[in-house]
Amino acid sequence: MLRYLTAGESHGKAILAVVDGFPAGVELKPDRIDAELRRRQGGYGRGGRQRLESDHAEVLSGVWRGLTLGSPIALMIPNHDYKIEQMEDLPRPRPGHGDLSGSIKYLSSIRAILERASARETAGRVAAGALAKQLLAPLGIQVFGYVLEVGPLRIEPTPGTLDEQRTLRDRSEIYCLCPEKDAEVKALIDRMTKTGNTLGGVLEIRVEGVPFGLGSHAQWDRKLDGRLARAVMSVQAIKGVEIGMGFGMARRMGAEAHDPIHFDPARADSPALGFTRPTNHAGGLEAGMTNAQPIVIRAAQKPISTLARPLASVNLQTMQPEPASYERSDVCAVAAASCILENVVAFEIAAAVVEKFGGDSLQEIQQRWSLFHQMAKQKLGIYRDKDVPASR
Repeated sequence: MLRYLTAGESHGKAILAVVDGFPAGVELKPDRIDAELRRRQGGYGRGGRQRLESDHAEVLSGVWRGLTLGSPIALMIPNHDYKIEQMEDLPRPRPGHGDLSGSIKYLSSIRAILERASARETAGRVAAGALAKQLLAPLGIQVFGYVLEVGPLRIEPTPGTLDEQRTLRDRSEIYCLCPEKDAEVKALIDRMTKTGNTLGGVLEIRVEGVPFGLGSHAQWDRKLDGRLARAVMSVQAIKGVEIGMGFGMARRMGAEAHDPIHFDPARADSPALGFTRPTNHAGGLEAGMTNAQPIVIRAAQKPISTLARPLASVNLQTMQPEPASYERSDVCAVAAASCILENVVAFEIAAAVVEKFGGDSLQEIQQRWSLFHQMAKQKLGIYRDKDVPASR
C-alpha cells in the first residue's frame, strides 16, 4: 500500500513527509520536487511568508544512487521562519479557522492548533505528490491543475493539447489557462488587499493516460472517486468537490447526463483499448473505477480565513467580544491551491496504480501493466495471443 504522513508546524523547524510503500527502481529527481514546491509558493496574492521561505526538499532515506529502494522515503523541507518557541498565543479565535474548535477539543492554546492546521503543512503533501508523479510518468499518466475561477471572475480555459495548456498556465501569474485575464484578476486581488478582504475560487484537476480499472466497485472504501474526493477535501480551505459534470448531472435527464460508448479498432493499443466517448460527463470514473477517459475534478476553495480587518470574535481570557486576532496571511491562494491539489491527486492515482499492478518495483508494475492490457484485448477479441492466458 502506498501512503504518506506529514509532520511539522508552520513555524517549527521543518515540514516532513514520509512516503511508505513507494516502489523500487524509480529514478528520483529532487529538482522536480523542488520545482513543485516553488510553484506552490507562487501565484499572485500570496503573503509575506513566501518571501521568507525558499522551499527545498532534502531526501533523507529510501534512495541509493538516484534510484528508489522500496523502503520508506523521508523528505524534509526546512522552515527558514523557525520561531515557534518565541511566539505568543492568540487570545481571540479567528472565524473560519480551527482555533476555537481545536483549542476546546484538545484543552489547549490556540497556538497549539493553528501551527499544525496551517496550510504550510501542504508543502509536505506537495513533496509527496511530486514524488508520486515520478512513478506515474513512465506509465504515461499526467496530472494537471489550473484555476477556473477567482472570486466572481470565471476564466475560460483556452483549448489546446496538454503541453500547450501547461505552457499557458506557466505563463500566468494566476495559474489559469488564459493569461490575458491575469490583469483583471490581479486588479480584483489588489482591491481586496486595500479593503482588508480575501478571495477564494474554483480549481480544476485533470488526469490523462489512466487505464481501465483503477479503484474498485466491490467495497465503499475502495471506490476511487470517493478516495479522490477525500484527498481533495482534506486540503485546507477546500469546501466542495465535484467529479466530471458533478452537480450539473442533477439538472439533466439521463440521456443528457451519461456518456455513450463507441469503439475505434485503430486505437486499440491505447490505454482506453479503442473505446471512445463523445462526452466525459462522468469525469473518467464510473462505479468507483476509472473508465480510461480523463479524470476531471473540480474543487471550491473558500476565501482565506484570516482577514486584515478581522470579524467579530470573543477574548477567551475575558469572554468579552473583541475583533479576532490577526496572523500574517495571504489575500488569495487560489493559484497555490491548484498546485497543491494537482499533487494530492497525483499521489492518490499513484496509490491506485500500485494496488492494481503490484508495488514492489517499477519494472514489475510496467510488466503487469502490459500483461493486463494484453489480457483485456484478448478477452475482447481484439487479438489472440497463445502466450497470454485466456480470460474468458
